[in-house]
Amino acid sequence: MSTDARDRILARIREALRHPAPPRHLQQHNHPPLAPPPTSEDRIHWLPQVPAEWDAKKELFAKNSASLKTEWLPCSSPQELATTLRELTSTSIRIAAHQLAFGQEALDLLQLPKLLTDSPFNAQDLEQCDVGISNCECLVAQTGSILISSTSSGGRSLSVLPPHHILIAHKSQLVSDLIEAISFLRNRYGENLPAYLSFITGPSRTGDIERILVLGAHGPKKLSILFADY
Repeated sequence: MSTDARDRILARIREALRHPAPPRHLQQHNHPPLAPPPTSEDRIHWLPQVPAEWDAKKELFAKNSASLKTEWLPCSSPQELATTLRELTSTSIRIAAHQLAFGQEALDLLQLPKLLTDSPFNAQDLEQCDVGISNCECLVAQTGSILISSTSSGGRSLSVLPPHHILIAHKSQLVSDLIEAISFLRNRYGENLPAYLSFITGPSRTGDIERILVLGAHGPKKLSILFADY
């Protein structure tokens, strides 16, 4: 394309953008006026209701985890947490982790080579790890989701590259819904939110091919939650 032709095209685009386009598709089909956008209260009613009692919230999260094919492993003591983590990694060759805010004692007991993502590392080395172990920001009972951040979860890659993601969470991190999860972040970080935030809802999956569910399509094939219920 010549310079003159390109300039003519761009000039016509700039001219067209000066005048807002009429909603022709609405006029042609006698479509009624668009409804106003939903309010926050409307959106709340669209989502599943969450019980107020903490034990009921925990049961709801466990139920959602099962439906999402997330492995839910409540632990009633530090010893049980360490034992469960050792069992989960018994067939692993190498693990990746970060400096955990909770569960570090259990991680230190694992007699396996560890790649730590708190320091500079090679992404190819992380891809060779069997398991990635991390913390999170909070657990969302309403959807069975996990809210992670680059600050609390060892960066952006730890929860994505290893085929098995093990998450260690404390019972104080269980929240009711998405709105409370965002409030949780605001209370912790104020306006200085982490650069990376993500909701994980079960292991990576796809159903694009013949509507057959396949796990591990774009990330970990297995997701395990060690829930410290003490």
